Amino acid sequence: MADSFTEITNRSSEVTDGSIFVAISGNSADGHAYIADALARGAKRIIYEKEEYAPAERTAIPSETASRLCPCISGLCEMAIDGDGVQWLRVDNSRKALAEAADEFYGHPSRSLKLVGITGTNGKTTTVTLLYHIFTQMGNKCGLLSTISNCIAGRSFEAVNTTSDPVTINSLMRQMVDEGCKYCFMEVSSIGVEQYRVHALDFNVGIFSNLTHDHLDYHKTFAEYLRCKKMFFDSLGRNAVAITNIDDRNGMVMMQNTRARVVTCSCRRLADHSCRIMENSFEGMLLKIDQEQFWCPLAGNYNAANVLAVYSAALELGADRHQVMVALSNVPQVRGRLEILPGPGGLKVVIDYAHTPDALQKVLDTLRKLSGDKRKLTCLFGCGGDRDRTKRPEMGGIAASLSDKVVITSDNSRSENTLDIMEDIKKGIAASDLKKVICLEDRREAIRMAIITAVKDEVLLLAGKGHEDYQIKSTGKEHFDEREIVLGIFKEMQQ
Repeated sequence: MADSFTEITNRSSEVTDGSIFVAISGNSADGHAYIADALARGAKRIIYEKEEYAPAERTAIPSETASRLCPCISGLCEMAIDGDGVQWLRVDNSRKALAEAADEFYGHPSRSLKLVGITGTNGKTTTVTLLYHIFTQMGNKCGLLSTISNCIAGRSFEAVNTTSDPVTINSLMRQMVDEGCKYCFMEVSSIGVEQYRVHALDFNVGIFSNLTHDHLDYHKTFAEYLRCKKMFFDSLGRNAVAITNIDDRNGMVMMQNTRARVVTCSCRRLADHSCRIMENSFEGMLLKIDQEQFWCPLAGNYNAANVLAVYSAALELGADRHQVMVALSNVPQVRGRLEILPGPGGLKVVIDYAHTPDALQKVLDTLRKLSGDKRKLTCLFGCGGDRDRTKRPEMGGIAASLSDKVVITSDNSRSENTLDIMEDIKKGIAASDLKKVICLEDRREAIRMAIITAVKDEVLLLAGKGHEDYQIKSTGKEHFDEREIVLGIFKEMQQ
C-alpha cells in the first residue's frame, strides 16, 4: 500500500496530487464534507465511512484483490474505483484506518524501537521526560513524544497535543529510527486512545500512573474516561509489559483484560517494586527503592511515584539498576512540573501544571509538608474556559483549605468571560475562607502582586500553566511565559 500513494492526510487543504484523503467525522466538523475539495486538489484514494458520499457509478474490486492491495486496513468494507481512476475505500472506522495506513506508509517504525507509553491523569510528562533523560545519560539515542515537546536524539520540535495524530506520530518515529534511536518514550492521552491515534503501534511497555477528575468535558462521565484509559492496556500484546501503580484504586482495574505481563509498583505497600521516602525537602528526596537508597533532585511524594515508574520501566527495558539510580540522581527539573525558582528574601516560586482538583491537592499537600508551619503558602491559579466547569468550585475549595492565601486569576479563558470563571471558582470556597482570597483578572499583574507582597521565606505556587508559554483569550493566543515573567520580576526587585 505504501507504494500507491505519496502522502497521507485528513486535511483537504494539505492534499496534493496523488494523495490519499481520509474522511473523519470529528466533534466539530465532518471530514466527509471535504471529499469533493480533496478530489479537486488531486487526491487519488479516498478512505471514508459514509456510503452516501461515494459516487453512484463505481466498479467494486473483488474482496480478495482488495485485501491483497490494502493488507493493512483491517476494517475494509468495500474497495471500488470510479471513472476518473480514484480508488474508494469504505471502512468501518476511518480513524483506525488512518492509523493503520500511516503505520504501513512509514514502514512500521514502532517495531524498530523499544516503545514505552504512559497513560493516566497526572505524571505522564514527568515520567516520559525522566525516561528520556536517563536513557540518554546512559549513552542511548532516544525519542520523546510529550506534552512539552517532541525530541529526536537531542533535537526538539514543538508539540501541539499530548498525543499527536497517527501521521505525525509515525513520521516522527520514522525519523527516530533513521537517526539511530533505540528507544521512544511517549505520553498516551485518553482522547488519543479513544480516537485511535496510537492504534497499530507496537508498545513494549505500558505504564499506568493514576486516574482522577479530568477531561469530563470530552468524556462526559468518569466511567467513560476510565474505559478509554483501559483501552490502552487492553490493546497491549502478549510480549509487552504493563506497569501499574497499585496505590491508585484503579491500578488493577486497568490490568483486568490486558494480555501483557503485569508489574506492580507502590509507595505504600508490598509490590514487585516498592519505594519509601526517607528524606524530603525542596532540594530533593532520599529514596529507598527495592531496599537500595539514592538521592533524587526532585521534590514531592507524587514525584516519588513517578521516579518509581521510571525505575521499573528502565529495568523492564534491560537497564542495570545501579546505572538507573545514578542517572536518576542527576536528572534536571522538568519544566513546569514542580519547577522551583528561588527568589529574594527566601521566596520560592513553584511553577506547576496542576489544572485538576487532584493535581492541585497533591502539589499543595506536598508544598505544605515541605514548608512546615514556619513558611506562608500562597496558591495562585485559574481555570480554563470552554472546559469542564464542574472542577472549578472543587479546585477553589482545595486551594482555600490548603493555602494561607489564594489568588484567583485567569488561565486560558478562551471564549468565556474570565470574571465568570473566577466566580465559579469562588462558589467552592467556604465563607470563613473568603477573607484569604484575592481576585485579580490579569494573571501577569496577579503574579507581580503576589511576589512583591510575599513575606520572608514564603512559598508561592503558580498553578495551571506549567510549561505553557502562552495564554488563550477570546482575542486569540498571546505569549505568556511564567518562568520568564517571574525571573523578570526578581531582576527588577534586585535593582
